[in-house]
Amino acid sequence: MAAPRQLPNAITIARILCAPVFLWMLLADNGSDGTLRWWAAALFVLAIATDGIDGYIARKYNIVTDLGKLLDPIADKVLTGVAFIGLSILGELPWWVTIVVLVREVGITIYRFIVVNNHVLAAAWMGKLKTVAQAVALALALAPLAVLVGGWVDWVNTVTMWIAVALTIASGLDYVVSEVRGARANRNPSEQS
Repeated sequence: MAAPRQLPNAITIARILCAPVFLWMLLADNGSDGTLRWWAAALFVLAIATDGIDGYIARKYNIVTDLGKLLDPIADKVLTGVAFIGLSILGELPWWVTIVVLVREVGITIYRFIVVNNHVLAAAWMGKLKTVAQAVALALALAPLAVLVGGWVDWVNTVTMWIAVALTIASGLDYVVSEVRGARANRNPSEQS
């Protein structure tokens, strides 16, 4: 039985709509380690996990669309961006980390819209790895695990956050280099002289 053609895009849009609800849960009790914080972390993990589900459905049923290729990375950026902002508002993550991440994410998103008429800039492997690293680091930062397992989890979160930031920068540079190379390859020989 085939999946409805727009199901993957509907899942992606649902991920975007989860972002403000998640942010409210995170900030509602000033980020205390209570029930809302756990629910915020759970909603983030559930929403970010749908990234794999929508892609799987689209590929399995051969219903990959240009709109999906465009929306999927934007949904990831909205959800992770809101999480970075929320953690910085709470004072749990330095603002410079959030700014570096947002500059990369917004820059790539704007570029995607600029080139959408020429080609859809789908997520590359390094961008997907970056998203996974961000998801893991943010999930660790959002869930008040130190209450359950002790402060050593804060060290693990610091390491995973540094990895996520490094991959964010590296994947941004990878997109720029790939696009510059692609633009050079597409030039006519008469333009190269």
